Amino acid sequence: MDILKKIGYDDWFYAQVDVDKSTGHDIARVVSVHKDSYVITKGQGEAFAELSGNLLYTADSSLDLPTTGDWVYADFFDGDSHAIIHGLLPRKTLLKRKTAGKQVEFQLIAANIDHAFILQSVDFNLNLRRLERYLVMVKECKITPVILLSKCDLISPEKVAEIKVKILDIAPQTKVLAFSNINSESIDAIKGLLSPGKTYCLLGSSGVGKTTLLNSILGSDRFETQSVSKKDSKGRHTTTSRELILLDNGALLIDTPGMRELGNMSVDTGLNETFTEILELTMQCKFKNCSHTTEKGCKILAAINNGELSKERFNNYIKMKKESAFNEMSYYEKRKKDKNFGKMIKSVLNKKHNQ
Repeated sequence: MDILKKIGYDDWFYAQVDVDKSTGHDIARVVSVHKDSYVITKGQGEAFAELSGNLLYTADSSLDLPTTGDWVYADFFDGDSHAIIHGLLPRKTLLKRKTAGKQVEFQLIAANIDHAFILQSVDFNLNLRRLERYLVMVKECKITPVILLSKCDLISPEKVAEIKVKILDIAPQTKVLAFSNINSESIDAIKGLLSPGKTYCLLGSSGVGKTTLLNSILGSDRFETQSVSKKDSKGRHTTTSRELILLDNGALLIDTPGMRELGNMSVDTGLNETFTEILELTMQCKFKNCSHTTEKGCKILAAINNGELSKERFNNYIKMKKESAFNEMSYYEKRKKDKNFGKMIKSVLNKKHNQ
């Protein structure tokens, strides 16, 4: 138990344990995922692992499979160098998004995260609408967000202060910290946010400096970084997988690949917590079914007209709300088709077996 505590195991997970499973298997944490193989740890050393046939067979979707940060039941072999994963413990939090493109499925990013560091660089990357999307995704998962403004050595302190004001206007209860990787004091300030036994992740688009920050926190160039493309000012993907890293002070940190497309599914709570002022205004509209387009007595239109609410922020809210509803509907329709298809296959196999 004490060894597991070092890698984030706390009373919450202890209370979730299936006694029968824990008696027959060891409890371990997923360090990284590489397609169909995994790296897991019991707190000392790491082992390559694969899924048991039963776990693969009974999984209905990607949500039922392990991701980085998950706690699992596993059997270890060959001096703890190899393992078989038999099941998952309940998750405290799960960071996920819709897969990129037209495919309607969940992509798991990481599990059991306590705090998400959302990086926004103050140069080309700064985009309040994209930041709102990250906040929705994080808050939906009940993860505490912290906004980190990177590359602050590129602009004046006055400009940094202006950006902070804009961000606090859309995320008033969120901690915002400006830093530069060439300023050791600002890196120390970030290190001061990291508590032993807690799990953190780095989120942000490619090129915002996630991997550089990770190296700065580690105090070494352990992970490869790439320069930002001069042609289109877009960051290049450096991190291609997610890895759970135990820091010197006992905190755990997960770097994540840059995400240029942020598709959200089932994010009602995240939307409501990110756009609280919009939710409050809609409840004050004269008509309950107000479309917020032409109605008299619409509090949303009044707030936009008097400058209390930006039209861009409201439009982003509506866009995400429609997008989430569409993706959720498409996802459950897909799941229903998949289950019906599975039932048909089993029925055909049973008939052949009985003939």
